Amino acid sequence: MRSDTILRWGIRFYIGVFFVYLFTPLIIMGLATFNDSRFPTVSPWRGFTLKWFEALAQDGAMWTALWTSIIVAAGVLVIAVPVGICCALFLSTVQGRGKTFIYTLMMSPLLTPGVIVGISTLIFWKGLSVSGGVFLTVVAQTTFISAYVMLMVLARLQRFDRTLENAALSLGATQWQAFRRILLPYLKPAIFSAAAIAFLQSFENYNTTLFVKGYDTTLTVYIASKVRTGLTPAVNALGLVMISITILLAIVYEVKRRRELSTNS
Repeated sequence: MRSDTILRWGIRFYIGVFFVYLFTPLIIMGLATFNDSRFPTVSPWRGFTLKWFEALAQDGAMWTALWTSIIVAAGVLVIAVPVGICCALFLSTVQGRGKTFIYTLMMSPLLTPGVIVGISTLIFWKGLSVSGGVFLTVVAQTTFISAYVMLMVLARLQRFDRTLENAALSLGATQWQAFRRILLPYLKPAIFSAAAIAFLQSFENYNTTLFVKGYDTTLTVYIASKVRTGLTPAVNALGLVMISITILLAIVYEVKRRRELSTNS
């Protein structure tokens, strides 16, 4: 009994340390937003201010980079999710060399360093007279982000009961009807999760984007350039706004989920 208590408290302590380690940088970043200092720091504290939110609102280059990142992430989402779903469906139904080849082909960009993916994409499309920009960034990121989608959907498919689909086909449903009414609803949680991961992976990508962005600077590249030329707490203000939006969306989702559970019960 005593060993169980020690183990339980040890796990709680470990989880507590983990969350402190996880959230302390975010808290420091948020506090630095309100420090009246030119540099993003909380020490020394020079007084409370909101001027960095005003500086953020006036930073047109940062908003342009943010919009470019959103456009790129949306483009990656549109391409990577269908590609990942199709590959997962193929891998779940096919056996033999074709399955191994598709799996290896999809996983290879994920195992390749982002720098190599960016350089190889740029060289290939340069040969076709396509210069760097939003299009090339979307293509380069899709090559490895689609693998994340495939893995998440494939993991969900491995727990799917194929007898449900076979029963629908036996009762006269077409392949499309069976997919739309049975398989697709089952895959929705995995698809939504994969779409969120794909969007975030694209939004925060730097190594690959750096080589294919052309003149269309994304937010990560813009912030990296500001680090070299002089970073101000306006970047912290943007991070605080994004974190606040994320927390708000998470709360809205959780409230909606609990209402649905209470309604169903």
